[in-house]
Amino acid sequence: MLETFGVPCHSANPEKGVNAAAAMCGLIEAILKLPPTRDPRMVGDGILVLTDIQSAPYPGASVVPHYCRATFDRRLLVGETRESVLQPIEAIIAERKRLDPTLNARVSYPMGSATCSTGETVAAERFFAPWWFAPDARVLRVKAAMEARGLTPEITGYSFCTNGSYYAGEAGIPTFGFGPSREDLAHTVDEHIALSDLFSAVDGYLAMLHALLD
Repeated sequence: MLETFGVPCHSANPEKGVNAAAAMCGLIEAILKLPPTRDPRMVGDGILVLTDIQSAPYPGASVVPHYCRATFDRRLLVGETRESVLQPIEAIIAERKRLDPTLNARVSYPMGSATCSTGETVAAERFFAPWWFAPDARVLRVKAAMEARGLTPEITGYSFCTNGSYYAGEAGIPTFGFGPSREDLAHTVDEHIALSDLFSAVDGYLAMLHALLD
């Protein structure tokens, strides 16, 4: 999450304030030019995508905004840390501040929260640890069991975040994922799944259970 802080004023006299939204535009332009980090395995690139921008006050009727927030979605790679992910953006902010002393900006990880069934609220930083496990004998056994049922599973890597970020990335529990359909359909306008894929996935889960528990 990237934030800029300005000084409000009437938009008829913009020189009397500091436009937080305008400052944000310059930072975003520089950040989106950062080359992605890379992983030689199936994990892919450390993609950085701008997902939303909000300014305050909103709507800004004749008011220079005093605050602006931009949210980025970053695909994390194995070996990256909280500090290493933020460092290139912090360097851009530092350089922009050197050129423009009026710039007031910071980058951080947003907090997420959820209310449990007990009523307790759990909050945590939205940093989802990356992970990678090379296919071992268990994975190959599961793959063979699925193939025996007529399925055609492929060993690859997830391009998006899953609950495995905790089980594998933080707790270190060997984890693999399996599911129907295609990743590139997720979060699209016409997101869908074929019933045949859903039924095949049921067979896949059964094969997985037998391969691991028998």
